[in-house]
Amino acid sequence: MSELLFAPTKRLMKNSGANRISEDAVRYLNEFLETEGVSITQKAKRLATHAGRETVKVEDIKMALK
Repeated sequence: MSELLFAPTKRLMKNSGANRISEDAVRYLNEFLETEGVSITQKAKRLATHAGRETVKVEDIKMALK
């Protein structure tokens, strides 16, 4: 089960122009976002560790996204 909540994802999709959205579509997007979020966070954590920090900062996230 996803850590992300159903309602905010559906709201994001609606705000992006999707008027009708299946539950499966929301669930799939949640799974994708969670997988990508975990991957980005792991990369950012390695960058922070390499810099001698325990705190992941915005610059770590930005670098992990490149």
